Amino acid sequence: MEKPGKYNAVTDVAGLRVGHYTDREAVTGLTVILCPEGAVTGVDVRGSAPGTRETDLLDPVNLVEKAQAVVLSGGSVYGLAVADGVVRWLSEKGFGFPLEDRFVAPIVPAAVLYDLGRGPAFIPPIDPQWGKTACEAADDGPVATGTVGAGTGALSGGLKGGLGTASIVLESGITVGAIVAVNADGTVVNPKTGRPWEIGLEMENEFKEQGSRFVRVPPRPGAAPVQNTTIGVLATDAKLSKSQATKVAQMAHDGLARAIRPAHTMFDGDTLFCMATGRRDLPDPRGFFTLPQAQAVSDIGHAAADCLARAIIRGVLDAESIGAMQAFRDLENLHL
Repeated sequence: MEKPGKYNAVTDVAGLRVGHYTDREAVTGLTVILCPEGAVTGVDVRGSAPGTRETDLLDPVNLVEKAQAVVLSGGSVYGLAVADGVVRWLSEKGFGFPLEDRFVAPIVPAAVLYDLGRGPAFIPPIDPQWGKTACEAADDGPVATGTVGAGTGALSGGLKGGLGTASIVLESGITVGAIVAVNADGTVVNPKTGRPWEIGLEMENEFKEQGSRFVRVPPRPGAAPVQNTTIGVLATDAKLSKSQATKVAQMAHDGLARAIRPAHTMFDGDTLFCMATGRRDLPDPRGFFTLPQAQAVSDIGHAAADCLARAIIRGVLDAESIGAMQAFRDLENLHL
């Protein structure tokens, strides 16, 4: 029977570590997903206002297959600077694409969300050192969620957004995980029911008491367009090619579109990465066609979509109010 992993987090995927840097005073932060030995990585960008780094490199036709980390950050275009700190940290440890004379080029794709103006300074004091600090804090255990890391300054459809994670172990033994920063133009909560759109995907009471609440979503603030974006990483311990990892990232966007409505708008920069650590083989194909392997990739993609939807819900339910952004947990419960 399918069930969440030990931590119900992306770190249930063997080989991954997660670290955060959170600046609650500046109301922003970042999250780094580390795989120093390298993970085959694909990406799919569906929003029309993305802020990204190294995504072209992940095209299956291009040379490099593995990334040593993926960064999710607040700070919009300024937030891309934190990836430099991650590159430096990995380089100092000797992890990266091998170059001559034992030098390495760490591959660190990144995506950013728009949280400018949500703290005391419109542009937060983002520094590459933040990335190094997040790497030093990374581990393979439980992952903090809510108003932390890349979810610190997130806002979602009038509610405080946040960072969420989830995992599932398939009947095949393959593990799939998701981690996501929810800063969407759309809403995670169905205004007709007062509950998250995809609440029915809950596994083992993961949403706890917040999952039983019914709320009225406040009107969204009068923000200008292009101040949104949901960014995340799907991961699996399966052995995937770069094209297969890209396919999983594509399929995972279905979970985003079910959990956030509307999604992939002109004002979002929705970007999803897929990291495959290669600890488990896919089924061995028999005969001329590779249908068993194709089915396994489809199963992983389907699980990734559901996992991402659950992670999105957790990001919003676990968030705490900060500044003028009101959290789901602080709204009146209309079902008493």
